[in-house]
Amino acid sequence: MSAVDVHAVVSGRPDGPAVVLSNSLGSTHRMWDAQIADLEQHFMVIRYDTRGHGQSPVPDGPYSIDDLADDVLALLDGFGVDRAHLVGLSLGGMTAMRVAVRAPHRVRRLALLCTGARLANAESYAERAAAVRADGVAPIAEAVVSRWFTPEYLSADAERKRYYEAMVAGTPAEGYAGCCEAIAAMDQRADLPSISAPTLAIAGRDDTATGPSVLAEIVDGVQDGRLLVVPESAHLACAQQPQIVNPALLDHLLAQ
Repeated sequence: MSAVDVHAVVSGRPDGPAVVLSNSLGSTHRMWDAQIADLEQHFMVIRYDTRGHGQSPVPDGPYSIDDLADDVLALLDGFGVDRAHLVGLSLGGMTAMRVAVRAPHRVRRLALLCTGARLANAESYAERAAAVRADGVAPIAEAVVSRWFTPEYLSADAERKRYYEAMVAGTPAEGYAGCCEAIAAMDQRADLPSISAPTLAIAGRDDTATGPSVLAEIVDGVQDGRLLVVPESAHLACAQQPQIVNPALLDHLLAQ
């Protein structure tokens, strides 16, 4: 499958190093809102919607992790960016790892949040793809968001809960399903030793999908990795605990 011209939003310093932010399954580039003000002070920030999500095109699935990596490389080419920092959460982290494996010369540093080189329940994503194609994404939105955040965080703000549920429910069924199939087929564990970009792995302590042990596997596999475990956060640690995540990202991405 050829690369897709994904929807992207660019902000920050046009003369700064580029940082590409890659979103999770079922979200859009808006999942990074809490990071933007801090990153814009130092970087040209490129947020995009993964194919099949948000305002990006929705080609027929299944997709592969290589398809998603191709989209990122095409995105960099489109903006004339030779090398960029890649920051990805969940599916976005899987995509960032694949780019770092296939095109190491295009990657400065990696930040991988709440993701895995292979998910223990990966096969279940094929079943989820079939369910979403049959019934749409809306029926699973509440369950998805309940895994994104801790119960205390969600119960404290009903409007916030509705916002994220609407984000998930608004994902095109074919896009969501195609990306589920990419996750189901993905296994990057054998490729981790080839990742040379300095890597910060960030885990939510309460994340039931990709907890600290899953991120530790990445850190142990790559050439230069370190792990940060964020307390009181689940799968969308960047949204729940930006006061911890943002300084860590800046320290990592600004390091020489």
